[in-house]
Amino acid sequence: MSYQFNTDCEGPISKNDNALELCQFYIPSGEHFFSLLSKYDDYLADIEKRPGYKAGDTLKLILPFLKAYGATDEGMRRFSEEHLLLVQGAKESIQHILKKMEVFIISTSYEAYIEALCELLQFPKDRTYCTSLQLNQYELRTREKERILQLAQEIVSMEMIEWPPWAKSQEDLSEKDRKTIQRLNEIFWEEIAEMEIGKLLTEVNPIGGKEKARAVRLSLERTGNRLDEVLYVGDSITDVEAFELVRKGGGGTVSFNGNRYALRAAEIACLSPDASILAILAEVFRKEGKEGLTEFVEGWSKDALDLIPLDKEFIARFREIGPENFPKLFRITEENREELTEKSEAIRKRVRGISIGSLG
Repeated sequence: MSYQFNTDCEGPISKNDNALELCQFYIPSGEHFFSLLSKYDDYLADIEKRPGYKAGDTLKLILPFLKAYGATDEGMRRFSEEHLLLVQGAKESIQHILKKMEVFIISTSYEAYIEALCELLQFPKDRTYCTSLQLNQYELRTREKERILQLAQEIVSMEMIEWPPWAKSQEDLSEKDRKTIQRLNEIFWEEIAEMEIGKLLTEVNPIGGKEKARAVRLSLERTGNRLDEVLYVGDSITDVEAFELVRKGGGGTVSFNGNRYALRAAEIACLSPDASILAILAEVFRKEGKEGLTEFVEGWSKDALDLIPLDKEFIARFREIGPENFPKLFRITEENREELTEKSEAIRKRVRGISIGSLG
């Protein structure tokens, strides 16, 4: 039996949220701008379940604004190269897994960022699935640019959208937030959609949600493996459909410092500031399959390191880690999900920062 390792990029491998950081760089008050649209994305994908919309489509919503503020393909690539931050141990972990398993990176991130990441990781670009973008080919007319800049100012003036964890429909939102949602709907699906630059909303297809699940299937076509031979690692709302696909197919699903969306869909929670633990989980899965991985997680401790046939030097780093930073592994259940979500989101913010860690 052959096994493969499919992983998200931002979170398990890198600390960045490249799209947020691009907005911070190009757009005035870009952090609030992106955070608000990310929350809008969560709402459309998870609560309203808008037809034709999927988690991660934020990456097409922000493009007319990035274009208006001067972003280019070359500029985005250069920015990505200069600001890339890996999770501790990520490069070593990926290199270890590559020696023994088929590995694919499945990311919502723009291709420019993934290309920069692959160079740093020494990872084959043809083993990645990400959001293709040629921003330079889109023309932004002067009148449209002026209007996009006005809309950007309007969006950054909006208060953050919030809703209770149990929200199931728009009726569960406050009147203020319902009005904000309605205005954003008008901006994107009526006004910008009618512009020439609105082609970005229909022609760019972010690899999130169902597209990540599709990428898993495409990777299986390349390897000839089955779903029960896949270990999938993710951390956010964009991974939910991939988690569900792999889980239903009998494969392994790991939330690495995930948020509440990831904890809702994965079967194993990994809380760790060091990504080296992923090489251990991959090795156990390769040797013992999903059942063996579950048993390993339930019995996880420093003593369990003696059972892992990885390089002694690689394993040794774990013995030097203090209790506070030692990786924590849990099998997710209905009984512990709420507590694990709180702990996982806390370390997510510690590893990646408050702004990025708070995103869906």
